Amino acid sequence: MKSFIHVEDIGDLRQALAEAQEIKNDRYKYQHLGKNKTLMMIFFNNSLRTRLSTQKAAMNLGMNVIVLDVNAGAWKLETERGVIMDGDKSEHLLEAIPVMGCYCDMIGVRSFAGLTDREYDYAETVLNQFIKYSGKPVFAMETATVHPLQAFADLITIEEYKKEKRAKVVLTWAPHCRALPQAVPNSFAQWMNAADDIDLVITHPEGYELDPKFVGNARVEYDQKKAFEGADFIYAKNWSNPGITHAADYGKITSKDMSWTVDTEHMSWTNNAKFMHCLPVRRGLIVTDDVIESPDSIVIPEAANREISCSVVIKRMLESL
Repeated sequence: MKSFIHVEDIGDLRQALAEAQEIKNDRYKYQHLGKNKTLMMIFFNNSLRTRLSTQKAAMNLGMNVIVLDVNAGAWKLETERGVIMDGDKSEHLLEAIPVMGCYCDMIGVRSFAGLTDREYDYAETVLNQFIKYSGKPVFAMETATVHPLQAFADLITIEEYKKEKRAKVVLTWAPHCRALPQAVPNSFAQWMNAADDIDLVITHPEGYELDPKFVGNARVEYDQKKAFEGADFIYAKNWSNPGITHAADYGKITSKDMSWTVDTEHMSWTNNAKFMHCLPVRRGLIVTDDVIESPDSIVIPEAANREISCSVVIKRMLESL
């Protein structure tokens, strides 16, 4: 595996889930694979779970780890071609990337959407430059449009907690005070669609439609109560307007409807559903205290599985070196 961005990169999903369980049973089983190998983790944006889980996974596999915060201590990087670099950006990404590749065997990149230019964001401009110019295997630690390590961990968690062979999973939009990217919901929809034992429903206010290439065969339901009925898992997440209906709305907050906040009443519409969220979560906006603190909240086991999903990905990349 030379790159990891979308669900198809992982290959057979059932085999990947079985491998995740194997690693969870013995996290150090494949430590020999990473001996004398180095992972470079490059962060253009803040991180807690991704930073910790990825570093832990790499160490479990015997790797050395270099962490670079681009905005804290490094030269400011220019990402556009054809510009006159007479501002505050001292180095171009096109020189920085191959230099980074000289010092490692594998690269993880975290670079969020700018939410001002949909074409630029959805072209994955930054990530694709790393893939093209680093000369090393590259995996996404959340990009402008996807967060596959999170979605893989979400699927692992659902497999562990589901009570029936086939589960109804609902991805619900919820209000937020800031404009957030669509990366998490995009990947979540993509990975749930790829699973052969999940019925995915996506619910959100009109105008918040995700890109069809991620929605896939999922059912879109604008009535949140109807969407929640009979659900086994509720995955709450805010995202800013994806600009599908009106391009000018891309990246904007076009609804702050607090009736979409997941509370006890919302959860009562479900089939005793488990509550999920990728974290960090804004309490009182996305979800109420009583729901996220309830026995049916599995946000912590979900976060713990980030180490496992990343371990599978890094293991497979090491095997391809």
